[in-house]
Amino acid sequence: MRSGNPALSESTFLDLGSGTVSARGDQVMTLNGTVNKTGLLLLLTVLTASFSWSQALVTGGETAGTLSSAGMGYLIGGALGGFVLALITVFKKTWSPVTAPMYALVEGLFLGAVSAVFEQRFPGIVFQAVLATFGTLVALLVAYRSGLIKATENFKLGVVAATGGIALLYLASIVLGLFGINVPMIHEASGLGIAFSVFVVIVAALNLVLDFDFIESGVEQGAPKFMEWYGAFGLMVTLVWLYVEFLRLLSKIQQR
Repeated sequence: MRSGNPALSESTFLDLGSGTVSARGDQVMTLNGTVNKTGLLLLLTVLTASFSWSQALVTGGETAGTLSSAGMGYLIGGALGGFVLALITVFKKTWSPVTAPMYALVEGLFLGAVSAVFEQRFPGIVFQAVLATFGTLVALLVAYRSGLIKATENFKLGVVAATGGIALLYLASIVLGLFGINVPMIHEASGLGIAFSVFVVIVAALNLVLDFDFIESGVEQGAPKFMEWYGAFGLMVTLVWLYVEFLRLLSKIQQR
C-alpha cells in the first residue's frame, strides 16, 4: 500500500500496536463515509478561500491590485498553519476528525490569497485551474474504477520516486532562493519551464490514483472509522498540490 502522498504512508491503515486492523462492526471505515468527508473538507476550503480572496488585494489608490497586509497574512499564515496541521494529522491520525477540518479551513485561507494574486495577473486563470483540477479528479477516478489504470507495484514505485524527486528539487529551489539563485525551469515561462510544470501536473495527478487505491485498501481491511477523515485529508493534500501546479502551469502558458 505505497503512496506518493506523504500523508499516506505504508502503515497508515494499520494498528500501530499490533500491525493489524482493529476496528469491527459499524466502527469501520467506509467508502461512502470517506467521500462525504472529502466533500465536507472541500466545502470548508471553499468557504475560507472565498473570504481570503475578498480580503487579499488592495482595492484603491496607486497600489490597487497588489497583495494587502491581510492577504499576506493569509498567504503566509495559511501555508505555515496548513503545514503544521498536516504534520500533526500525519503523526496523530486519531486526531484527524478535528485536525482535518482545521487543515481545510486554514489551507483555504492560503489558496484564496494565492488565487487572488494569480487572477489579478491573469484574469480567468482560477476558473481554468479549478476546472482542470476537478476534471482531472473525475477522469482519473473513472479510469481507476473502470480498471483502465491499475495501481501496480511498479506504477506505485515510479510515482513515489517522481514525487520524491520533485519534492527534493523544490526544497533545493527554496534553499537556493535564500541566496538569490532561481532555478529557471521552476520559475520561468520558458519551454523547459512549461515542460517541467506539465511533468509535475502529471505526477500530481497520478498520485490521485494511488490515493484512490490506498483508501480502497483501507476500506477492504476494515480500518477504524476515524480513518475516513484521514483518508479525506490525504486526498485533499493531493488536490491542493494539483490545483497550485495547474495555476503555475497556466500562468507560464499565458506568459508565453
